[in-house]
Amino acid sequence: MGNHANGKRQLIKRLVLGSALAGFVQVSALGGLLSQASAAESWDLANAYGATSIHAEGDMVFAKALEEFSKGQIKVTVHPGGALGYKSSDHFDAVGDGAVEIADTPAGFMGGIDAFTLLSSIPFLVKTVEEARILKDIAFEEYEKFFEQNGQKLLYASPWPASGIWSKEPVREVANLKDLKIRTYDPGGTNTFKEIGAAPIQLAWADVVPQLATGGISSVLTSAEGGVSQKFVEHTPYFTEINYALPLNFVHMNKDVFDKLTPELQDAVEKAAEAASTRNWQEVVSRTKLNYDKVEKDGGTLILTGTDGLLNGLSDAGRTALNDWLKKTGPRGEAIINEYRKRTGK
Repeated sequence: MGNHANGKRQLIKRLVLGSALAGFVQVSALGGLLSQASAAESWDLANAYGATSIHAEGDMVFAKALEEFSKGQIKVTVHPGGALGYKSSDHFDAVGDGAVEIADTPAGFMGGIDAFTLLSSIPFLVKTVEEARILKDIAFEEYEKFFEQNGQKLLYASPWPASGIWSKEPVREVANLKDLKIRTYDPGGTNTFKEIGAAPIQLAWADVVPQLATGGISSVLTSAEGGVSQKFVEHTPYFTEINYALPLNFVHMNKDVFDKLTPELQDAVEKAAEAASTRNWQEVVSRTKLNYDKVEKDGGTLILTGTDGLLNGLSDAGRTALNDWLKKTGPRGEAIINEYRKRTGK
């Protein structure tokens, strides 16, 4: 009887201990899941341009691809239209300081830090998407060095459709540019339009529509894409095609944030960047016709012909911008331009 009772007590003890152990394992497993969840990266990506712009859409491609490649361990929230309160001119410092993890920024806003970044917006240096890609590929290593020296990592670079002139009145010849208050996006553009007799003002994108509305400017140097996304026809109903440049946007992130990732997650970031870059370069080819259709649908007028004198005058003025860029960048710049001319035969 005693042995039977003792055996029964041992059995109950084992059952209780077993139940407690099972509970501990469940709690530990749950704790591990919670720890993994809390360890997931959550990043913000700043973009001053509208949600339907080619680059903001590319940001969404990047965010979706990164969540997939990282198996949910990195989630990126895209903030188009300057929703985080940053202008494009703020992005470089914001990313470098860690105030925001990633930003999508026009290269022209970094020219004051290193003139080399103004390469893609040199007037009339490239005329096609393929030429823009060749130039980007040649210069990419230098771009990477620039960001790394400033505590950042360049993820990818992709172009806007070709820049043209949005204006209140038709711009068909050089005389139409005389004293024209035109928004430019970098020093090269400012110097080019000043050389030809205009009155250029370099402005961040967020300031363009307010300046148009108040009369601070009466025209804008940007792509049809940029103007369509902001309904420019309400202020500047004419768009003159000049194929001025296909300037790049850089998507760059804080290097400390990137360096702290595991090799697997770093690989995921780079794969997502490649996916977004590929999409943007493919998209820009078809975007011009789409945007031109939207300009006319919105009530705007396209000026596509009869501008030979205007183009020749701008091209002559643009040579000054190239020469100034070469002076500022020295052997670095000369090497890039020489290689570009070698590959394109220009």
